[in-house]
Amino acid sequence: MLDSTIRQLLCTGVAAAALCVFPGCRRTAPNEVQGYVEGEFVYVASPQAGRFDELNVERGKQVKAGDPLFRLESEPEKAARDEAQRRLDQARAGLEDLKKGKRPSEIESVEAQLRQAQDAAMLSQEEFSRQEKLFAAGATTQQSLDKARAARDQDRQRVAQFEAELKTAQLGSRSDQIAAAEANVRALEAALAKADWSLSQKRQTAPQAGLVFDTLYRPGEWVAAGRPVVTLLPPQNIKVRAFVPQTRISPLHPGDRVQVTVDGRPEPLVGTISFISPQAEYTPPVIYSRANRSKLVFMIEVTFEPETAAQLHPGQPVDVQLGP
Repeated sequence: MLDSTIRQLLCTGVAAAALCVFPGCRRTAPNEVQGYVEGEFVYVASPQAGRFDELNVERGKQVKAGDPLFRLESEPEKAARDEAQRRLDQARAGLEDLKKGKRPSEIESVEAQLRQAQDAAMLSQEEFSRQEKLFAAGATTQQSLDKARAARDQDRQRVAQFEAELKTAQLGSRSDQIAAAEANVRALEAALAKADWSLSQKRQTAPQAGLVFDTLYRPGEWVAAGRPVVTLLPPQNIKVRAFVPQTRISPLHPGDRVQVTVDGRPEPLVGTISFISPQAEYTPPVIYSRANRSKLVFMIEVTFEPETAAQLHPGQPVDVQLGP
């Protein structure tokens, strides 16, 4: 009976020793805590709605800042931009016309009328002088003299009128009209800038370098304004979140350097503490420990040549053998 009990205890000890060979039985170091990798994604969207016309990237590819990502239909924005450009051209031409005054032919017409008025004024002045001499000699009446004086004064006023019209024609429009036209040009320039911006938003480029984590639409689909189309994961947005007991938090400060160990890498990674939460968490989120993270599975994607893929059917169960 005693021998049987001893043999059972020995077998149990051997089994336990064999199980501790696995990583899950490794004793946790006193200053080691568990965490997980977190990624802060960049969701690239267009503020304009439209049909999804072109996708320039693929999921899993790396892009550089400024690389094209996608394009939406832009015909309405192009038409609005062209309309704004034509309105601006029209306003600029009107402003230049106001600054120039009347056309040369119109100025020549005023000048001709001024010369005619000057000739008429010269004749009426001569007639008035002749009537004055006749009236002094008693050869004409007072009525004839008054009539000659009125004709002379009228011709002089016509000369003054055409001189003023010629000066106005050469000066152009009034200053307040020109100021109003200039304000209208500036308003239309702003409208054109807005139209150009709206058109440019139909093509989106990578705001920064990173991994194309996912593409959410396919060409031909309708994309609402502000809906993300491409998800990027810049390398600087990848971080580790760990949970430290309150008994160990006091010595830590932002800027302290730490080492992070990742399965499959022989050497630890060096990082820097960037943030320490000011609030304690009594129920931390689920963290996979070394004892149970061997149960985790990761998805892989396998692609085929088109002729091979045609022999497969959605929903078929398959076995995938990795390695030789």
